[in-house]
Amino acid sequence: MTMMTVKAEAAWVAVGPLSDIPPRGARCVKNGPMTIAIFRTAGDKVFALEDTCPHKGGPLSQGIVHDGCVTCPLHNWVISLASGRATGADEGATAAFPVKVENGVVYLSLTAAG
Repeated sequence: MTMMTVKAEAAWVAVGPLSDIPPRGARCVKNGPMTIAIFRTAGDKVFALEDTCPHKGGPLSQGIVHDGCVTCPLHNWVISLASGRATGADEGATAAFPVKVENGVVYLSLTAAG
């Protein structure tokens, strides 16, 4: 998995081509001490979450991407890619970040979504 360091002062940061993120996979970028996972669904939708499960801090980037969610590899918590919130009976959330794709390039906003 490629790791890239980004700087927080930019409104949108280019993190690389969409083709660098495997379908149903993730790529990580560093923003200071935080790691942000950028996910690509089978349908080429792109989402960004802090790479930390709200349960026990598992690496979400190593989880299984399915149905608009990612399943944490440690304890199988299912996290919504759109909101960062745990689904089902589990409670908690990780930070979600705006992301967009323009001309095949993925851009990340380093301001967490509300």
